Amino acid sequence: QDAIDRKEKRSETFKTAVHGLETGISALKAEELGRRAPQWVRDNLVTMCMRCKEPFNALMRRRHHCRACGYVVCARCSDYKAELQYDGNRLNRVCQECYVFLTGHVVLEDREGKHKGILEKGAAEISGRSLLCGSLQLLDKNGKGGTRGWFVIPQDDPLVLYIYAAPQDVRAHTSIPLLGYQVKDLPQSDSRHLFQLVQSRQVYTFMADTEELKQRWMRAMARSAAGITLSEEEDADSCDE
Repeated sequence: QDAIDRKEKRSETFKTAVHGLETGISALKAEELGRRAPQWVRDNLVTMCMRCKEPFNALMRRRHHCRACGYVVCARCSDYKAELQYDGNRLNRVCQECYVFLTGHVVLEDREGKHKGILEKGAAEISGRSLLCGSLQLLDKNGKGGTRGWFVIPQDDPLVLYIYAAPQDVRAHTSIPLLGYQVKDLPQSDSRHLFQLVQSRQVYTFMADTEELKQRWMRAMARSAAGITLSEEEDADSCDE
């Protein structure tokens, strides 16, 4: 019974640790973890640790790869070592979740009690089930500079626009409830494809890469702003890489 309980616990841990990404990066099956080299998530696809969700920076929080699942993690979340069969059973740096699964050891979690907030939806996960997703630039109030990021309108939350810094971040840095906004087209100037979300005194100005993409985003946002949701069976715009 103890062996059965341990196996079930490790299986549940694996489901959390190695969930599938829907952007072409295949998650390893449970029986393959440690036995086959993973496909590494590229550094430039994430701006935060894929485990604790803390942002990376050049000095204090550097990027590391878990040698078991291939996730990009910070030093704190990868401060574990486990024997990996594909590397001749040598000790390799792994993330906490893979360490627990591979060794069966229990790690005391010092971040218990943190509830999953509305922004803690993985970009890769919801992009695979989205009405529309892709790169946009959110301009500042002067309309000159701004933030380029990965924008997603999920199918299961179609009235909200989620904004990520990168397409595989595990946490959005902000969200915009679209209901009640007006979508306003702006004339093209200097090859810039601009449109706005307007509600009372709140204005968001976006820049798309092409006129076609601008029109697709305007249609999707207008539907959400009007409270129109699409079921999975209905046509929806795909992600724009």
